[in-house]
Amino acid sequence: MSFLTDIPLRLSAWLTTVDPTPSPSPTFGVYRGDEDLITPTWVGFAATFVIALATVFLLIDMNRRVRKVRYREEIREKIAAEEADAS
Repeated sequence: MSFLTDIPLRLSAWLTTVDPTPSPSPTFGVYRGDEDLITPTWVGFAATFVIALATVFLLIDMNRRVRKVRYREEIREKIAAEEADAS
């Protein structure tokens, strides 16, 4: 085998023979309280509100830019039509 194909083969063989890490103990990180009390609090609301507000502003800006491009194209067409009529 060549050197370039030997490395990936050895690496894949090593990765498949490595023992997996042990799973965490079942008591670690387990919430024992009422799961209905878990809420995103004001931080989740603020993050969602900021994303929604940014989306609205981006849509307004996009609409303004598209409208500006459309008006410029209409004016170019009018000028081209007037020049064609004049000559």
